[in-house]
Amino acid sequence: MVEKTLSIIKPDAVERNLIGTIIAKFEKEGFKVLAMRLHHLTKDEAKDFYIEHKEKPFYNSLVEYMTSGPVVLMVLEREAAIAKNREVMGATNPKNAAPGTIRAQHALSMEKNSVHGSDSPSSAAREIEFFFSDLIRCC
Repeated sequence: MVEKTLSIIKPDAVERNLIGTIIAKFEKEGFKVLAMRLHHLTKDEAKDFYIEHKEKPFYNSLVEYMTSGPVVLMVLEREAAIAKNREVMGATNPKNAAPGTIRAQHALSMEKNSVHGSDSPSSAAREIEFFFSDLIRCC
């Protein structure tokens, strides 16, 4: 089934000029980029986007990190996009990420792990709507 998912190239990867490398990896894996924009998240946007983590100890540092520099927001599409995106990104903790994944190759730490991807159809719908409601209707 063809799906859409949200992907974010995080501030650490943007700062290190990895945008093209990461997009090329997604395209090599069969993803089509439907929408993309460079954006500097405000604190309110980051707080709202990561609201499900509000009670977790890393929430405030995540908000600080995600607002520390520009990010690249993308809507990606392909067959089984959500699962494939998670596979291509690798485990959240780069120490556990499979060789060849984005996080194994580029992550600096668990927080500065270079990319974000939706983890379910419901989060993909919410996340795409959050950033691209003006361009794309999800799923």
